[in-house]
Order: sequence, then structure tokens, then C-alpha cells
Amino acid sequence: MKKLFLSIALTGLSLAAITAQAQNNTTQAAVEEAAIALESAEDVPEQVAMPKYWTAALVTNINFGQTYLSQWAAGGYNNYSLSGNIDGRLDFNRDKITGVTHLVMDYGFLYSADKPILQKNKDRIYFESKWGYQSGLKNLAYSASLDFRTQFHNNYDYKTPATTTDADGNVIEPSVQDWLGARVLKSGFFSPAYLNLGIGALWTPAPWFSLNVAPLSGGFVVVSIPELRKTYGMDLLEGSTTEYRSHRLEFGTQIKLDMGWVINNNFSYTTQVTLFYNYLTPKVEPRVTWDNKITWKVARFFAINLSTYLIYDPRVQVNPNRADGKGVQFKEFLEVGFTYSLTTKKD
Repeated sequence: MKKLFLSIALTGLSLAAITAQAQNNTTQAAVEEAAIALESAEDVPEQVAMPKYWTAALVTNINFGQTYLSQWAAGGYNNYSLSGNIDGRLDFNRDKITGVTHLVMDYGFLYSADKPILQKNKDRIYFESKWGYQSGLKNLAYSASLDFRTQFHNNYDYKTPATTTDADGNVIEPSVQDWLGARVLKSGFFSPAYLNLGIGALWTPAPWFSLNVAPLSGGFVVVSIPELRKTYGMDLLEGSTTEYRSHRLEFGTQIKLDMGWVINNNFSYTTQVTLFYNYLTPKVEPRVTWDNKITWKVARFFAINLSTYLIYDPRVQVNPNRADGKGVQFKEFLEVGFTYSLTTKKD
């Protein structure tokens, strides 16, 4: 019996040894096949992130103002104002090509207790696109630029309507319709509108400074509302003494200076001065626009904004005290309100 058990044990050990040897051979063969497969596999290129040539920035503002007076000896009227602003910008930079596309839209209302109507106090559409191709000189590029300026809706000068009295001699306050009837139209959508396209040179010696000089600039001025064409210096129709053209072509030089600073991401200042010299006028006198904006961010979503706009156009009649009507147009806004900004950056 002992011999039988010993034979069975020896047989089991022999089978286990044979199985282990077979498994070792199989494992070794699998390892060798895997090594051969890895050696023969083609190299897979690493995933490389595509460069970003565009950066974008968007700033929005909603501003509210209010004045309340009670028995104020110096006088005045309670008033409320509400305005909004959208300022968007796209920048492109790739090799020798750079580009800036800029859109600004403003709109706002004012209500004052001395007039029973809403008055528009802010209205602007400004679009600009400027592209450059780097020349052989440092910081100097060949440039092509386009800019467009108009507004959304009609703007009026609200004259005080004449008062009337009833049968007892009591003064009747002017109604809303009386105020609307006394207003004088000053401007409107595409009245005026300015479009300029220029070719020249762009000089950017620093990130905060750029000067674009375009000696080959074509201008197009449109005044779509007939009663405003004389005010904005449009030419008389041929053979007429009372009707004016709706558009005017210009050709000349445009000079545009842009500067801007950002301090601690809370305080920023931007300014743009544009001069246009029209070769087609007998007396070359520039049309000037000068825009300034100061933003002070006092909290994450609240900011104080100061904006000024200056225009001098020798063909626009704005000064009744001069025979030719020439004068400087100026507008200023100081506002506090909600602000939100969104910026994308290059990798």
C-alpha cells in the first residue's frame, strides 16, 4: 500500500513539474512576442496644441444716476439717468500680420422733473478695424484701416413750449404733446454717418502707443434726413438753392493716435485722436475727433467711468453766434454702475 501511495505522489510531482515548465515556456514566448511588436510599432507623434492667434476682450457697463432736491435754495430739478455700454475688441497676431477690430456701442436716457418726457443723453456706434503687415523697419508696418461712426436713433434739442392760459387767466402747463411738438431734431441714424478707408503706415514703438498715418484715405459722409443736410455741410444739388445732397465723397489723409494704460488691473485710461484732411476742399482744414475714457474699478463688479468726446468739423454748423456756424462739440459723462469684463488670452 505504501508503494502505491509513493507512486501516486511521484506521478503528481512529475505532472506539476511538466505543467510549470510549459507555463514558463508560454510566458517567455508571450514576452518575446510583445518585445518584437513594440520594436516594430511605428512612432506616434505627440499631441501639440495649436497656437491661438486671436485674443478677445469684452467690457459691459450699466450705469444709473439720480439727483433728489428738497427745498434747495440754489434751484434744480430731480432727475434720473440710465445708460449702457458695450466695448468689444478682437486682436490678431501671427508672424508679420497684426490686426485690431474694435466695436463700441453706447445708449442712455435721462428723465428730469422739469420735462414730462424721456430725453436721450447718450447714443453712439463706433466700429474700427486696423491691420498691419510688418515692414523691414523695426516697429513699422504697412497698414489698412477702416472706421465707421453713427448713432442708433434720433436726438433732439427740447425747447420749452409756449404756455397758455385758461378762461380765468390760470397758466396751463404744457402737455407731453406740447413738449414733443417744440423739440428740434439734431441728429439721427445715418444722420450723420462717417465711413473712412485708408492705406498707409502703422508705427507701434510700445504696447501702449500706436500711430497710424494713411495718406491715401477715402471718406464717405451720409446724412439721410433731408432737414439736417445743411447743418452737416452737405453740398447743394445741382441747379437747386434749397435741396442738399444726401452724401459726400472725400479723399485725403487720416492720422490716428491711440494710447492706453492699465494700472493694477483696476485703473485704466485710453485716448484716441483722429484727424482727417480733405484734399478736395479749397481750404484744407482738419476734421478732429478726440475720445477719452477713464475707468476705476472700485469693486469686483462696480466701477466709476469718466468719458469725454470732442468733435470739430469745419463743415458742421453748431455755433449760432458765428456766421459760418463753426464750433467745437464736446460731451462728458461721469457714471457709476455695474461692470463686467471677459478676456481670453493666448497660450
